[in-house]
Amino acid sequence: MNESDPRGAATMKNTEHASARPPSERPLLQVDDLRTWFPIRAGVFSKTVGHVKAVDGVSFSLQRGKTLGLVGESGCGKTTVARTVLRLIPATSGQVLFDGLDVLAQGQQEMRQLRRRIQIIFQDPIGSLNPRMTVAQIVGETLRVHKVVGRSEWRDRVQELLRKVGLPPEAMNRYPHEFSGGQRQRIGIARALALEPDLIVCDEPVSALDVSIQSQILNLLQDLQDEMKLSYLFIAHNLAVVEHFCDEVAVMYLGKIVEQASSGALYADPRHPYTQALLMAVPEPDPTKRMKRATLSGEVPSPVNPPSGCVFSPRCPFATDQCRQVRPELRPLPGDPTHLVACHYAEQMRPDSLRKKLAEGAPSQQ
Repeated sequence: MNESDPRGAATMKNTEHASARPPSERPLLQVDDLRTWFPIRAGVFSKTVGHVKAVDGVSFSLQRGKTLGLVGESGCGKTTVARTVLRLIPATSGQVLFDGLDVLAQGQQEMRQLRRRIQIIFQDPIGSLNPRMTVAQIVGETLRVHKVVGRSEWRDRVQELLRKVGLPPEAMNRYPHEFSGGQRQRIGIARALALEPDLIVCDEPVSALDVSIQSQILNLLQDLQDEMKLSYLFIAHNLAVVEHFCDEVAVMYLGKIVEQASSGALYADPRHPYTQALLMAVPEPDPTKRMKRATLSGEVPSPVNPPSGCVFSPRCPFATDQCRQVRPELRPLPGDPTHLVACHYAEQMRPDSLRKKLAEGAPSQQ
């Protein structure tokens, strides 16, 4: 790809094979080689001198009625992927197929109809709600805009949505500042459910909540998925949150997916050193167990100028010259075609490989 003009060299893949499949067989969401680069401008004439490669070649699929977790450190590109899929941020190149439709090629009117089927729950339950609107106005706004129900049915529909998320019907006449953080997030969930979507993007919906409230919101989302046959793209930075909630997990680092597998396989047998590092960072819930923490050294490279080889190589204690020079492809493990790893030495990596390496004296921080 020509860095001076990333749009010019990139081409859309052929969509005929995806749209030709029966709806019951094709993924609800298919993302292929998605890139979202933000230009860096300088000088009097604001000339583009580089790009922030927030998302750099991401591919994944989400089946109907399933949950895909997208995890990684802050700044790895998770939220940018979600917002690009929703067309809230323009894509630089790649392809996003929703139920066989090319999302990035849709016009304004087509996107208006498509947005009824794709909704989002934002991370901040305070900032995502208009403080000058009542709950009824917030939840019912999309019903009015899309003319889903008549004027006489509007209030009944809002009350039904509030009951569905565990709020009393009389809450519709109150304002967001009158609710707790968990209750505000329930209002956001009710708003996302208003148009009965097929896919909901959950952008770290529990990270701003107390731990005791997080489980309640996750249980609510799970119950709604079972009841309404919803699909979730679940964004999180904490692997402990998604372990029992997601069917499949994709781990992102510096704009790329470095490992992807079913939730059970990823937690039982992580093969990428970065995934192992994230799992090592999960706090131990048993206070009687004292574990010596061995953490990675170094800083995350700049997305403006990512490493030429493996993006994780500057921080990986296993890195070799091959890692620093040749970028590994996301490939399946032998014997498990659903477990994908972007590491040259994935076959040799074991769940405790990183912990043992750091314990032997590799660079670490106590």
